[in-house]
Amino acid sequence: MDMIEKFNDAVSYIEQHLQDEIDIEKVSEKAGCSSYHFQRMFMYLADMPLSEYIRRRRMSLAATDIKAGERILDVSLKYGYDSPTAFNRAFKSVLGVAPSAIKKTGTELKAFPRISFSLTVSGGTELSFRIEKKDAFTIMGISAELSNRLEENFMKVPKMWMKASLFGTVKKLAALQNNPDVPGILGVSIPENNDKWRYYIASATNASNSKFETRTIPSFTWAIFSGKGTNKDIQTLEQRIIKEWLPSSGYEYDNGPDVEVYLTPNPKNAVYEVWIPVQKAKN
Repeated sequence: MDMIEKFNDAVSYIEQHLQDEIDIEKVSEKAGCSSYHFQRMFMYLADMPLSEYIRRRRMSLAATDIKAGERILDVSLKYGYDSPTAFNRAFKSVLGVAPSAIKKTGTELKAFPRISFSLTVSGGTELSFRIEKKDAFTIMGISAELSNRLEENFMKVPKMWMKASLFGTVKKLAALQNNPDVPGILGVSIPENNDKWRYYIASATNASNSKFETRTIPSFTWAIFSGKGTNKDIQTLEQRIIKEWLPSSGYEYDNGPDVEVYLTPNPKNAVYEVWIPVQKAKN
């Protein structure tokens, strides 16, 4: 079963449990990857966070139920809202009208059908990559806990880099770097558990410095992609890796961190690599 089939299986599981508290770990198992990587790939493939997709689908089905004659209070409980106020707020934010307006003649509604993934041919621009097996290595740097809402991290991480650059942290880390197999300054996203992970600004080193945190990155096989430009360009490259390369590559995500390697860390004109941990795709 390929990646696209697995993702559609994961969506089927979500659809079957829209009236329950959805276990993201079980959804991720259907997709054949960690919950961290599933949420990240889902956002790139669907152009929306997983949490937003689930909310839209619940509200779309709730509208159908109300229109069919079910009581608003019963419907709100069915889709996991103990508070009618919270349900009304969510309903209106997704569908643009209050639940009480559903039965009024002429009320215009939005519909959010079930998503379905398919492999499409797009782009045409080459992606330069190589596959490398690397031994475990130690990183040293600073870190921050990230949100399980990935869209929030796209704002938080650049601010973290700006602060690290302004206070000289990036230069200090560059001076500590001494592992020739892992060059540059690193941005490392490490899953901690189902709904938390940390982002490190670091360098690969065996030096000692009590002012910084250390973390060991286990041995993995990495798919390594090259690029240059701004932080927006690196996000575009990561999106292309997931949407264009990964589905037909014969590989799938391994349960490890994502690594950004900044060979020249100029935020306006960086030369960088994106490392994703991979393993041969399982049938």
